Amino acid sequence: MIEPKNATPSEIVKYLDEYVIGQDKAKRSIALALRTRYRRMQLPKDLQDEVVPKNILMIGSTGVGKTEIARRLAKIMNFPFIKVEASKYTEVGFVGRDVESMIRDLVSHSYKMVEKELLKKEQINIEKYVLNKIVDQLLPPPPKQSSTSEETYQKLRDKMMTRVINGEMDDKKIKIDPLKTQNTPEIDDFNGNVDIIKIQDSITSVLGSFNQGARQKEVTVKQAKELLKFEAKNEILDKNSIKEEALRRAENEGIIFIDEVDKIATGSSGTSRNDPSKEGVQRDLLPIVEGSTVNTKYGQVSTDHILFIAAGAFHVSKPSDLIPELQGRFPIRVELENITEEILYKILTQPKNSILKQYKALLEVEDVTLNFTDEAIRSIAKIAQIANEKSEDIGARRLHTIIEKILDEIKC
Repeated sequence: MIEPKNATPSEIVKYLDEYVIGQDKAKRSIALALRTRYRRMQLPKDLQDEVVPKNILMIGSTGVGKTEIARRLAKIMNFPFIKVEASKYTEVGFVGRDVESMIRDLVSHSYKMVEKELLKKEQINIEKYVLNKIVDQLLPPPPKQSSTSEETYQKLRDKMMTRVINGEMDDKKIKIDPLKTQNTPEIDDFNGNVDIIKIQDSITSVLGSFNQGARQKEVTVKQAKELLKFEAKNEILDKNSIKEEALRRAENEGIIFIDEVDKIATGSSGTSRNDPSKEGVQRDLLPIVEGSTVNTKYGQVSTDHILFIAAGAFHVSKPSDLIPELQGRFPIRVELENITEEILYKILTQPKNSILKQYKALLEVEDVTLNFTDEAIRSIAKIAQIANEKSEDIGARRLHTIIEKILDEIKC
């Protein structure tokens, strides 16, 4: 495992080689882009603002590894990363998702990343909070007039704590506040209307205050151990700090992978050239990629230093069919190689997480040993290549279809 923050581009490419076969140019370009982001963060603040990300346009058929390269790198670098499809967005004024929603999705993902890290750090404190809440119910403090000394009560409390930890009290019933233990899902997007989100949050807060002290819910101690974790999370974690860090990461480390960007190109023939919806999406996307400020429920986000990686097959259209302003915002272009029979064979045998290794591991769970001869693997690669040539070329994804068919009876 490489050390992401100190890894050189060549080390990053070497790591990628373990998961993605071929496509050396694409891997190198993205590794350099990510390393540049790390270098930028080491510069003085005034100079950081001047270094803009070099957005990348990846050109290649489906199944050649475009998404996998970007996803693997984002994972190893622990950067906020989302994948979106350009064809799902519509021009402002039309019904559908607006392009700014991709920024809100990125910030939401960044928030969850930071929250998850803090939850891991605060795990001990969360467990203590839950146990104390349960013991407070099972063994409440004695009244002031009681003859029980504080020392005696503490010994009784310690014994009760041990019994709760050991599960001896799991069947006992206690009362909890259901409002505090609800795992309310985060609302990422109301189709861009941040005001609606704020109003909804305000209403929730008001209703919560009216319901304080309402009828409590009776649950077992075992159930309370899980339910009270949500209350503990809200009490222990500093949401404002999480928001600040989430916004910082999204702005400085965020990566947005825009797939199917060729679907919003206007094309070189027919009526598609004057399709206002496609060109409208491009024009709406332009300020986001150029650098603008987007409102989210967590705060304002600047897109100036978010790295955009666009990808498309460009079978019908060409990169030059994108509006010139948008083309200029993707200065690095990488053409990915088509998948050959030899590459398909390597995909089956070389990666750490190859399809064959996955199926072997799955069947080993039920004590079934699965082995493939080299001749069989080459036959699978050949069949996949022929299928791609005769029907639509879906690249390495064809291997999943063939292997599923081969193992259909064995898996049953």
